[in-house]
Parts: sequence; C-alpha cells; structure tokens
Amino acid sequence: MRRIYATDRWFTFPKFQETAEFLQHTMKQIGLERVEIVPVPADGKSQFGFWTMPMAWDARGATLEIAGPQPVVLADYRKIPTSLGMWSGPTPPEGVLADVVELKAARDIAWLDLKGKMVLTSTNPANIKWELVKAGALGAINAFTENPGLADGRQWINAWGDRGWAFNKGDTPLLSFSISPRQAALLRRRLERGRVQVRAKVDTRYYEGAYPYVTGVIRGTGAEDEEVLTLGHTSEQGAQDNATGVAAMLESLATLNRLIASGRLARPKRSIRILLMGEMYGALHYLAANPDRVKRTVAAMCLDTPASAYELPGTEYTFYLNPHAGAAYTDALIAEIARSYFPRIGRPWHTAPFTPGTDSYLGEPSVGIPTTWAYSGTGVQTHHNSEDTPDRVDARSLRDIAVVNSVFLYTMASAGEAEARWLAELAIKHWAGDSDYRKERGNQAALSVLRLVPEANRERARKPMVDLLRPVSRTPSATEGIVIRRKRFGTIPLDDLAPDQREGYPSGAWTLPPSIALYWCDGKRTLAEVIRLTENEIGPTKFDFAGYFRFLARHGYVEILN
Repeated sequence: MRRIYATDRWFTFPKFQETAEFLQHTMKQIGLERVEIVPVPADGKSQFGFWTMPMAWDARGATLEIAGPQPVVLADYRKIPTSLGMWSGPTPPEGVLADVVELKAARDIAWLDLKGKMVLTSTNPANIKWELVKAGALGAINAFTENPGLADGRQWINAWGDRGWAFNKGDTPLLSFSISPRQAALLRRRLERGRVQVRAKVDTRYYEGAYPYVTGVIRGTGAEDEEVLTLGHTSEQGAQDNATGVAAMLESLATLNRLIASGRLARPKRSIRILLMGEMYGALHYLAANPDRVKRTVAAMCLDTPASAYELPGTEYTFYLNPHAGAAYTDALIAEIARSYFPRIGRPWHTAPFTPGTDSYLGEPSVGIPTTWAYSGTGVQTHHNSEDTPDRVDARSLRDIAVVNSVFLYTMASAGEAEARWLAELAIKHWAGDSDYRKERGNQAALSVLRLVPEANRERARKPMVDLLRPVSRTPSATEGIVIRRKRFGTIPLDDLAPDQREGYPSGAWTLPPSIALYWCDGKRTLAEVIRLTENEIGPTKFDFAGYFRFLARHGYVEILN
C-alpha cells in the first residue's frame, strides 16, 4: 500500500507507469501467470464505449504565491502534490502575474470580469471549467473541500476537461491550483482589503502517451477457459483511495495462490484474474479489447476501498450490488459471505443498491459480468484530499477486505452445477417481497446461476430450480411505442459534446436516472416499459426520459426504433 501510494500520489502519467511496473513485478513475485502491462492510448481522442481517453500529462513543478515585498507561498507541487490540479496548463518559464477575483457563486461568472484573472472558487472548479474558459479566465485557485475541518488539507482536483472529466485533445490549458481552508481564509482577508495579485509558475506538458493497466491470473483447470475477475483503480493520489484497494486485491491473490500451491486449496476450474487500471478508462479499454474473455468471465469484485480504523464511525464495509437490469445471484452471495465473516470480528456491514461512481458497472447487460463493489468510509472524510495518507490506513481493515475478496473469488472460481440450487435459493431469498417487480428480479437472479453450468448441462440444472421461481401476475407490457437501441456498451458521458450543446441534459457518466434507464434499454422494451422499470429501481423521478433519449438519438448515441 505504501509503495503504491509513493508513486501514485504524484498523479502524472510517468508516475502511473512506475506504479504499473511495480505491480507487474509484484504479480510475478506472488506467482501469477500471464502477467502483462497494457499501454492504453492516452491521446485525448480514442474512444472506448462513448468515453474519450485523456491526454497524457506530466508535471515537473509548480508554485503559486501572493505577490508583494514579502511573498506568501500558497502552493508548491514538489512539497504537496495536490497543490496543483491534475491536467493544469503550464506558464512561461518566468511565470505569470495575475489579479485574483473571488467567485462566490457560479452564477456570478456572467457579470464578473474574469479575463486574464485567477479565480478563487468555493465550488469544485472542474464543474465550472467550461464557464471559466468562456469568460477568458487564466485559471482557478480552488478553495472547495469536502471536509473544511481539515484546515491544512487540499482537495485534489482530478478533472480538468472542457466537456467532462479528463483533459482531451483541443481542451483549454487553464491553470489549476488547490489551497487549504486556512490559506483560503488568508486570501479572502487580503481581498477584503483591496487588490491581490498572485505569481504562478507551472512546468507541465500534455502529450500523446499511455495510460497503463496491469493484469495477471491464477490459472484454473477448466477447458472452457472461464474466469473470475477482481478489479480496481490505481492512478489516484490517496492511500485510502485507492492504494488500499489495490493492495487488498494483490494480497487476495497472493494468499489464494499460496494455498493452492501448498495443496491446502484445490486449484479451481476457473482462472482468477486481477485487473489494476486507471478508473473507468482502463476498464473500458479492457472490456473493448477482450470481448471473448469478457463473455467467459462469470463474476467480478471491484475494490474501490478505503481501509480505516474500526474505532472511527462510518468505516464499516458497504457492498454495492448490481443494477436491477443485471440482477444476479452474486448479490445474495456477497451478503452471505459478509454475514459469515463480519460478526466474528464484531464489525457491522451493509449492502446498498447499485450506484455509478467507479468500475462496478460491469453487471449492466451490455457487459454482463455480475459485479459487487466493496467500499468503506474513512471515518474522517479525506476523500480526494492531501490528508489521505498511509498513517490513516488500518491493517485490520485491509485484512478484512482481502478475506472477503478471496472467499468471493475462490467460491466463484470453483462453483458449478452442484452449487447451482443453493445459489438460486439465496437469490430468491434476497429478492423476497410480494410485488411482481421483486418476483421478476428474483427469478432473473435465480436463473443467472446457470451461467456457472456448462451449456450442455444447463437444462438439466434448471429443472430442480423451477419450483423456486415465483409466478408473476402483472399485466403484460405494451408492445407499441418507441424502442431505444444502444450502439455501444457503457454509459454516455457526453465528453465529445460541448456543455452548451447538451440542451440542459446531464452527462450520463455519474447521473443515476439516465444510467439506470440506459441499462434497461435492450432494443426490445418500449420506452414506457423502460421508465416503469427504472422507477421501480430508483423510485419516482421527474427526469425527462423521452426528451433525453431523443436528444441522444439526434447526436448519434442511440437509435430510436418505432
């Protein structure tokens, strides 16, 4: 965990490569096979799904100081990396001198003179970068933080695209700094007294490079070459987020491989694969580049996982389940594993509905790998903050998530026809309830266990499960109306469309209603049925689904069939 943190905390693409090389070496050390580093293009233009890959970026140094006879240093990348926003643009070697303007609310951009100015923001500047670009700002000084109580902590600004998360080809290289609450208070006091200027020197560059991911396997015995996957992201600045998740996955496979090699565990029939990559972008490339392997992958566990001390409130593990369109037996299985383990150590745990936010979307039907996301709070909120350091990590929590991950992976790698009915029973119990919707999802989840059975034996395995399935009495859905056909897998972040061309519709990268609705679009269901299923899953919403899908169709993201 400490070694991963040591390189990823700088969050540049050369440092990501160093992390990947360390992970490759570690995987070979623990005995994994087929270990490889895959260089995903970081060129700002390649797309996987509808996500555009970022430009590679490097930072050699950056400082920001209040100008004057006695300069006050606000930011120094070499001392605190999060002082500099990721993908910040450069300055000339001699630096730049600029006035500071405080932006108290995003709506004020319309009347403030920001041209050539450094803008002090109380909101995450990544969320308003497009507006700053249009206003001609030189850059942003971020004073936003998820935890103002960390007086000397700096929020990590890890997004700087004009149209979305990453910086893509053609985006605007504005400066991006982040200061602490204590420094923000100082800067505001100075602004109250009059004009404030800052001097910025930034040595960064954009280039076409690689965003590497690393993968390897514990080899299985089966002729079908099926796999079980554990995945999680590298390439973030924090120890909790996500050096802990990466370390726990490595320990899971190291332990399993050691037990298999010693004969204490039988070699499973399915291979167990680990995938460590840049969040979203690496997984999207992996799915696009390995379609046959994806079809042979029966389940996955995603660890985007802090590991804090037991004694802090809010650090219990939460297991986020599959979207309902991909309801599967794995949701019930992970609850059974947690129920078996956590009471032994006196630690609470929870399950929670699917939510966007990391690489747990593999369970949606266009990918089709049932996936659980294991997550824990940090007690003290250090998410994307310079205070997310190794001293806040608890080895007991690392152990716990490694145990749960190992049990899940080995169970899935070994399970077959003999376990099918037991897993189906768990699935039906998990979806208990009298509504036709819950009965439908329970039946779907129960029958999903047939994926663990060789195709030739599936009908035989299905027969003993028929008595578990619950009758559904709901009136059949209407067969007339528009039908949405998806063109690519995954969500639609709109990162190739300028915000002022989006007609008020949100990016589908992280917004729940459009993501869930998209997952229900199978090219057969009517839009009315999609809306009904979406609201059964997430509750009533005023989201304009019809307008949204017509907007997507006009821009070529989906097809509308009559």
